[in-house]
Amino acid sequence: MPSNQAPLGAKPAVFRKSRLLVVGCGDVGQRLLTLLDSRWRVLVLTSDASKVPSFRSQGVRALVGNLDHPRSLARLSGLAHRVAHLAPPASQGTQDLRTRNLLQVLSLRSAPEHLVYASTSGVYGDCDGEWVSELRALKAQTSRGVRRVDAEMRVRHLGRLKMGQTKTAALRIPGIYALDREGGTPLERLQKGLPVLKPEQDVYTNHIHADDLARAVFRALLLQSTLRSFNVSDDSQLKMGEYFAWAAQAFGLPSPPQMDRQTIQTHLSPMQFSFMQESRRLLNLRMKRELKLVLRYPTIQDGLRPKA
Repeated sequence: MPSNQAPLGAKPAVFRKSRLLVVGCGDVGQRLLTLLDSRWRVLVLTSDASKVPSFRSQGVRALVGNLDHPRSLARLSGLAHRVAHLAPPASQGTQDLRTRNLLQVLSLRSAPEHLVYASTSGVYGDCDGEWVSELRALKAQTSRGVRRVDAEMRVRHLGRLKMGQTKTAALRIPGIYALDREGGTPLERLQKGLPVLKPEQDVYTNHIHADDLARAVFRALLLQSTLRSFNVSDDSQLKMGEYFAWAAQAFGLPSPPQMDRQTIQTHLSPMQFSFMQESRRLLNLRMKRELKLVLRYPTIQDGLRPKA
């Protein structure tokens, strides 16, 4: 038999690769793609057909479908060994119908071996500045947090339903930042001179660099345990005002003015003020022990310092 000929009955190499489906391939998804080598066959789901050529140029097969329209997802059934679900819920309601639609189609045939869901640390609600582990009860206080809780429960249900077949992980993610991420720095806010809370009324905030988050997603895709949740956060221990004050200094801008909680509401949008309603400090020990993730940017100062 010629050396370049596969043995009789052997599958071509492309079919022996691990097939990964990325749902919601935005900034973090693109960073995830850079971590994958030739052993992976990558597919992405996009609702924008105009992005197909760009994905194709990266050696990625793009499938056009919309999580809001279940019929457009039919081809996803039994397609991938692993799924990274990075798409956010819709902006209304108390349920994440997009996750429901995705999981229903993934369950029609052989379910994926691994499913990683990108959730939010907002599922914990306000914790009054306490340290928070993954064992803390979920008490989301915003509608967007409630939708994420719903999605997590659906993912866990799939893991239980397909016990022994599908390993699931939910990544509870705080604020994502990076100098090369659109909206990934507080520069625009600082330039507008928007205020922060006075120190005695301020809240703790948590962050993760987009590169470290992509690495966490990749490691979770290889996890051999199931029904796991992870706080994916760096080691910073900052109140929101401290974060903005440090960033202002790094960018050579004035520190933001400080206001009391009642006054500040007249200067911020409801969305901006909502982030000042919750305070917690995320424990990331499980991320480090089980995902074995060594942070490249352990603090905001490591990842947000402008390059010279």
